[in-house]
Amino acid sequence: MSDKNGWLEFERRHVWHPYASMQKPPQVFAVERAEGVRLFLQDGKSLIDGMASWWCAIHGYNVAALNQAAAQQLESMAHVMFGGLTHCPASELAELLLRLAPNGMKQVFFADSGSVSVEIAIKMAIQYWKSQKNSKKTRLLTIRHGYHGDTFGAMGVCDPDTGMHHLFAGMLAQHIFAEAPENVSQADWDETQIADFAEKIERHQHELAAVILEPIVQGAGGMRVYAPQFLRRVRALCDEFDVLLIVDEIATGFGRTGKMFACEYAGISPDIMCVGKALTGGYMTLAGVLSNAKVCAGVHQNDSILMHGPTFMANPLACSVALASLRLLLDSPWQARVMAIEKQLKSELVSCRNLPQVADVRVIGAIGVIEMKQPVDMARIQPLFVEKGVWIRPFGKLIYIMPPYIISPEDLSCLTRAMREVAAI
Repeated sequence: MSDKNGWLEFERRHVWHPYASMQKPPQVFAVERAEGVRLFLQDGKSLIDGMASWWCAIHGYNVAALNQAAAQQLESMAHVMFGGLTHCPASELAELLLRLAPNGMKQVFFADSGSVSVEIAIKMAIQYWKSQKNSKKTRLLTIRHGYHGDTFGAMGVCDPDTGMHHLFAGMLAQHIFAEAPENVSQADWDETQIADFAEKIERHQHELAAVILEPIVQGAGGMRVYAPQFLRRVRALCDEFDVLLIVDEIATGFGRTGKMFACEYAGISPDIMCVGKALTGGYMTLAGVLSNAKVCAGVHQNDSILMHGPTFMANPLACSVALASLRLLLDSPWQARVMAIEKQLKSELVSCRNLPQVADVRVIGAIGVIEMKQPVDMARIQPLFVEKGVWIRPFGKLIYIMPPYIISPEDLSCLTRAMREVAAI
């Protein structure tokens, strides 16, 4: 379209945006380019990005090393099917992922997105028991306030009451939900936090294929933080009652909480682990499902095979960029950067606790959350943030940021100042 704004009008009438109505199209802001931690809008404004494009652009935008990796891979091949063929980027990426992952992870199954990786993890768990002639273990146990994706299997383990998928309640698999632990530190931990979970896993052990949860930080279900001891107890209970443990590290993986993977806070290793989001540094969609040897052997017992094969599984272009992104992360002082972000977030957001409309303030790693007592008015608040020169995307009762790790203290202060000012309105 020759008209600079013509495409925007077309898009408003014909293109769906996530979690939005076509009857009342949301206000959207056209991005012309992105560089570092800034989004440059078509109207000339520039915004400091506090969201890392839904938490994946950990290195910021237009990153030379990632651009180069993509360009070099394009010279040989952008894609080949992974059925019957293979390529070096997939093998090298799998080797690096397993080296970084918790002890015990031995195999990698590549997927298209985080939601699909959860689907595969659920399939793995159920097929593990089916292959061992146990057809009763088909349900999952999880905790409330969780979020694992928008596809049907993933929706079934999202919070059934406060989640986004209540319209599909009658069609989703019926899983078991235990009370989530409170937002408490390790010092405040007591065994009452695990009591409901322990009762449910014991009572339903005969029908449980797996437990699935987000380790330490629950993401889109409420940005809740819980004590590592809860996760340790979950691992022990899964072992005691012969139930597999799936950890969803899609949001927390690759340094976001201050550890490479959040389950490191508890010192545990899962049976199955889902990764995604930051895997490619925000360049393209790619996810992975890691499993231990027990799960892999169990799935393939009695000549069974895992019945899943995405068209773009292990896409060479995505694998090459993911390799470059992980190497860039490892070569950087990522942990020091994330800890500095955490320290600054704690210092600059703590005053919000005194606001009468604020319920809580939470910080872990490069995650800063202001929880309001009432849901935010998105139509009003989103433009306010843009006016202040920042990109912050609240949801529900939460005003939060998860910025790129490369953000400067000055730019981070701009984000936290905008959060404080908007929370005070």
